[in-house]
Amino acid sequence: MSSLKLPKLRISVKAYESAILDSACIKILDAIKASGIQPVGPIPLPTKLRRYCLLTSPHVNKKARDHFEIRTHKRIIDVYKPTEDTLKGLRNLDISAGVDVEVKNF
Repeated sequence: MSSLKLPKLRISVKAYESAILDSACIKILDAIKASGIQPVGPIPLPTKLRRYCLLTSPHVNKKARDHFEIRTHKRIIDVYKPTEDTLKGLRNLDISAGVDVEVKNF
């Protein structure tokens, strides 16, 4: 196994549903462990909550409103001293729709 010049990879995973997010994290962890590296994480970050208030009837019932919210769940996985096998395994993953995966190197 040849080590790359990258000292650390940070993988941030975001989704609106926590169950889909957890299954994607398990797939990522399995791909990293298959290359022989022990990852750090997934570290759960605070859930971002966005609330919206909309008027249901703009003319007659001004006080009637509907409230909606969007919860964004986020996890971070750190990989120290990744190899080429690690990156190859991460590229070949089949992650479900609705999950945003972002890989940064430090």
